Amino acid sequence: MTRSNKLRWTQLGIITIAWLLLAIFMTVYDHLVLHSAYSTGIQEQYSFLLSMFFNMGSALMGSLLGGSFLVFYVNVKFQDKPYGYTVAAVILWYIVVISLIMLTLGLVAVPLRTGKPFFDPASQEAFSNFLHDTSRTKNIMYWLVVVAFTQLVLQINNKFGQGVFWKIIRGLYNTPREETRIFMFLDLNASTTIAETLGNEKYHELLKDFFADITYPILENKGEIYQYVGDEVVVAWTYRDGVENNHCIKCFFDIKQHINKNEAMYKQRYGLVPSFKAGIHCGKVIAGEIGIIKRDITYSGDVLNTTSRIQQLCKEFKKELIVSGEVLSELRLPESYRTNPLGSIQLRGKEKHILVNELSAGA
Repeated sequence: MTRSNKLRWTQLGIITIAWLLLAIFMTVYDHLVLHSAYSTGIQEQYSFLLSMFFNMGSALMGSLLGGSFLVFYVNVKFQDKPYGYTVAAVILWYIVVISLIMLTLGLVAVPLRTGKPFFDPASQEAFSNFLHDTSRTKNIMYWLVVVAFTQLVLQINNKFGQGVFWKIIRGLYNTPREETRIFMFLDLNASTTIAETLGNEKYHELLKDFFADITYPILENKGEIYQYVGDEVVVAWTYRDGVENNHCIKCFFDIKQHINKNEAMYKQRYGLVPSFKAGIHCGKVIAGEIGIIKRDITYSGDVLNTTSRIQQLCKEFKKELIVSGEVLSELRLPESYRTNPLGSIQLRGKEKHILVNELSAGA
């Protein structure tokens, strides 16, 4: 199973647990209201346990049908669509799912209450009363709010990046902390020329497609999209994730493979296939939350400036990928990779020298 699918299954699991807890909350709330001074009394057929069973059953059905639709379809197929498309799709599917749930609950509940087969006239009348009961309207409104809030959280999570929103909620980086991180600065080649050729609007569409295509290779290699800067994307790894299975290196070549796989699409739409270069370096950074109106988690430290300078060396040396000696010393590269030492270089604006290497994938 791919890492992207694991993340989606995790999201679905969280949604299912959350919705089941909300079903329990709704059941207890209804029970307390029925026993309050504002209630006209409890009907003879009311059962707290039966109500709990039906509410939790509704939540489970809703999460498996509706939650799966949100996680595996809406937030995948509509990633590059206006938000209105997402809202319309969610509303339509909600109507379908809530109708299925109501029919299923009615088919189960009515025979239990009447003690007669469903096709008995008494059961048919009870089924009609079940569907028209005002509690159905209340439940529809309740779960509509739940679904809307769930989709909002999923959208916010995608906006911040996988896991970042949860870190902000937990206040994990409210106090700055030192971490060892691996960074890759990946930059589109000949971006100025391409922009002049395509025009601003078409060039923006190219960047949109390019950044969309590189997202899953990054996620599959446990990378975190730290930020987009014009035609450049900055990818970050925790030290452990970046070193594990050479993820920080493998990511670059997986991106290259994925772009080449979509060569025909790029040529058809833009008359070219985007190429890129990257620099990779590691070191200690300070990670902390900043901002009041717009909050984000940022990294600061010399390692970021150094990685940017290494990436700029790609143009000078006419190389696709340049990696610092610090990173290579931590990796166990298979024979399929070839390294070419470029020497000890004093980066512009730096006093100390740093060992850099070209890295390529062998045949």
